[in-house]
Formats: sequence, structure tokens, C-alpha cells
Amino acid sequence: RRLRSTATQVGRWQQQRGLATPSEPYDAVIIGGGPGGYVAAIKAAQHGLRTACIEKRGSLGGTCLNVGCIPSKAMLNNSHIYHQTKHDLKRRGIDVSDVQLNLPQMLKAKEDAVTGLTKGIETLFKQNKVDYIKGTASFVSPTKLGVKLNDGGETEVDAKNIIIATGSEVAPFPGGSIQIDEEQIVSSTGALALQKVPEKMVVIGGGIIGLEMGSVWSRLGAQVTVVEFLGGIGGAGIDEEIAKQFQRSLSKQGLKFMLNTKVLSAEKKDGKVYIKTEAAKGGKEDTLEADVVLVSVGRRPYTEGLNLEAAGVEVDNRGRIVIDDQFNTSVKGIKCIGDVTFGPMLAHKAEEEGIAAVEYISKGHGHVNYHAIPSVVYTHPEVAWVGKTEQELKAAGVQYKVGKFPFAANSRAKTNLDTEGTVKFITEKETDRVLGVHIIGPNAGEMIAEAVLAVEYGASAEDIARTCHAHPTLSEAFKEAAMSAYDKPIHF
Repeated sequence: RRLRSTATQVGRWQQQRGLATPSEPYDAVIIGGGPGGYVAAIKAAQHGLRTACIEKRGSLGGTCLNVGCIPSKAMLNNSHIYHQTKHDLKRRGIDVSDVQLNLPQMLKAKEDAVTGLTKGIETLFKQNKVDYIKGTASFVSPTKLGVKLNDGGETEVDAKNIIIATGSEVAPFPGGSIQIDEEQIVSSTGALALQKVPEKMVVIGGGIIGLEMGSVWSRLGAQVTVVEFLGGIGGAGIDEEIAKQFQRSLSKQGLKFMLNTKVLSAEKKDGKVYIKTEAAKGGKEDTLEADVVLVSVGRRPYTEGLNLEAAGVEVDNRGRIVIDDQFNTSVKGIKCIGDVTFGPMLAHKAEEEGIAAVEYISKGHGHVNYHAIPSVVYTHPEVAWVGKTEQELKAAGVQYKVGKFPFAANSRAKTNLDTEGTVKFITEKETDRVLGVHIIGPNAGEMIAEAVLAVEYGASAEDIARTCHAHPTLSEAFKEAAMSAYDKPIHF
């Protein structure tokens, strides 16, 4: 007997018919097809688990691939090329004239990158025999999910193990005094899709997303002002010394900063947006005028429609799903990873958790080293870091040493005419063990991988300094900073 798509049957779900067929429950069902969810689904299938991934967006990759990391990097790269062509090529012996911005084409290039990658994940699902269910999942019980299918109808899916990987959403402005319309008052999503370059742009929040988007539109011609409540830029985890250097660099590029400043409200009037501010500690009000305002005050866990109560899954007072050190929620057989639970909201952190959570299911053990999770700001210069900051170690009373090396003394940076920035090592004074590495400069986002490996393996600065690095490369600055931490560098 054929089953209608509304039938409450369980087991393997046949996408081509939009039907469920009665059979054994899935070994693993992942709710959410973002970086954590799709990686968990592929890894589960690779471990021989019968696996399904439920995603409601209609395309895989989550916020990151669709409206976050990937499209923003496309815009950052192409806006940098545009800016460099206009302002930097002459000194390199390249004369160009009549350089024009074709914003529709730049936006199309961004969309092409997104489409190619999201379709690529679908191919990986097919190759690994992961069932991809396009729909919205909600708990019926701890082992049963109801799914409202995107193409109409409903089904139910049974699972022995469920991994929640529903990610995060843009946090609204505190107090609700600013409403995002994605046209003049935008989130990061709207900032990636502006149809013309604003004359004036105000960015509320000086964290990674705000600085990246602010850089894009500044390069394309906008006057950008960043308003930040705290006394420094870069967000959580950035070393204060690096943050100050970063701010100086962006200021030279034309971005303006209002630190220790509180935003009170934003009002649309006569085609403009008027933003009221005051000093963070209180004081005289001021008003900024802008064509576009980017609200970039963070993200929050996304659990809407999951019906967690039906399964008994516990959340904390910040909306995060509560887990233990093995990604178990308060309910047996239900695990949780990524932005929707504790820790930094980073795609690569979610991926690591996805693999570890699956390994706990299939092998009984898994591992994520939270001291070795890197952060990167993809501006120019790039900023990247891993491990402890100097201010954290001071506060904890840890005895440490610092080694630095400037890119201005690096031969490859010199030949590239791109010498701004520094590599900074922080090591334990007694043992020389690498506690943190902070880089501002060219290729920092790639170079940080060596630092992550060093932290993961408990390497000393001397270990790195005695490892041969190819010449001439930017990575020699990394080696020389390590030399500086335990002895003395050669070229500075």
C-alpha cells in the first residue's frame, strides 16, 4: 500500500517520493544542515550509521554558507581587489584607468560561490548515502520527530540518536528600540545584499562581523562609522595590544570609531536613519546620520519550532541547550552541537563538535580541544588568534614571556609591498610552552593553523623556532616570533 506524505510512518525517508516507508529507525538523525550538522551527518554515514539530515532552509550549509562566512568572504575578497586596483596598483608599476564598480556583478559572484558550495554538500550527501530531508523538524517524543516538508505534507521520523544542530540567529537590538528591516536598518544578512553603496553607514558593534562588513562597504566608497560599547574592537578573545594595532590600521583606511559609546535608538526619517548615542557611562546624547545602519550586536541560539518541551530537553536562561562534556542533553539519546549550545559561535568549532558527537555515538569516545579553536577576522590586514591573550594571563597571575616579529622585517612581505602587522607569541615562562599566538598581517588566517597545531600538541616556542620554514615566505615571521619568545630573532 502506498503511503501518503502525511502518513505517520517512520524509518528511511524516500526524498524522490516525498514519502516515508516503514522500516527500522535511523541510527542517527541530525536536525540542521549547517557546518556542524552536515559534517555530523557525513561522518555518521562514514561510520556505518543509517543517517538522515533534516534542513528547512532548502539549501544546505546553514547561516555560514548561505548568508554568513562564505558570502562575506566573497565580498571581502572582491572589494579588496577593487580597492587595491584603485589605490595600490600605481606604485606596483601597473597603470589602470576608468576603474568602475559593477555592484550587481559583484553580488552575482558572491551568489555563484554560495550556490556552488551548497550544491556541493548535496553531492557529498549522495556520495555518503545520507538521506536529505527538506523540512522543519519538531520533537514528538525523545525518539520521534515530526517533519513539515518544504514541498507540502508531513511525515514522522524515528531515530535511535538525534543530534540538534540548529545553529543561531541574529540577536535583536537589546530593548527592542531598533527594528531591523533589512533595507535601511540591516543585519549581516541585509548588509551582504545592499543594492547600492550607501554614502554613510553606521555599524553598531565592533566585533568580527561588524568590522568585516564595515570594511567591505568602506572599500566600495561608503563613509563608515563603527559604534562600540566597549573600549576596544575585535570582540571576545582578541589580544588588547593587537586590537589597538588593528584599530589604527582600519582608521588609516578611513573607518571612524566611537568606542565606549552606547546606542539608544535609531529612527528612520526622510530617507535617512538617525542614531541616538551617549557615552557608555552616561552623559550627553549625540545623533549620527546614516543611509544604512548595520546592527551587529551578536547572535543567539535558534530553537524556534523544535518543541523541545515534548522531548524534555533543558535550556538555560540564555536559550542555549544544556549539554555535558559528551554533548549529551538532559535527555538520553539526544545530543547537541554548535551555536545552539555553549561556546564560541564559530563554524569550525561546530564541525569539530559534529565529528566528536558522532564518535561518541559510534565509538564511545570523542574529543574537542576548546583551547585550540582559532578565530579569524578577514579584513585587510587579517587578524587571527588562538589560545590565551596577554590580559587573560595577567588576570590569572600566570608567569609568561612574549615574543614578537613584525612583517616589516619579513622578506616576502617586503616583496609583496604588504608589510603591516606583527606575529605575537605568548609562552609559559618556566616551560616555554605556547599559550597563545596572535597575528595581525597578511595571510594571518592561514598562518594561524600552525599555531593551532602547536597549542594542540603542547609545543614549545623552541620547537617551532627549530623547525625549518621555507624562504622567502610570510611564515618565516611566525618562526622568528617563536625565536623571539625563547631566545632572539635573526632579522629584527
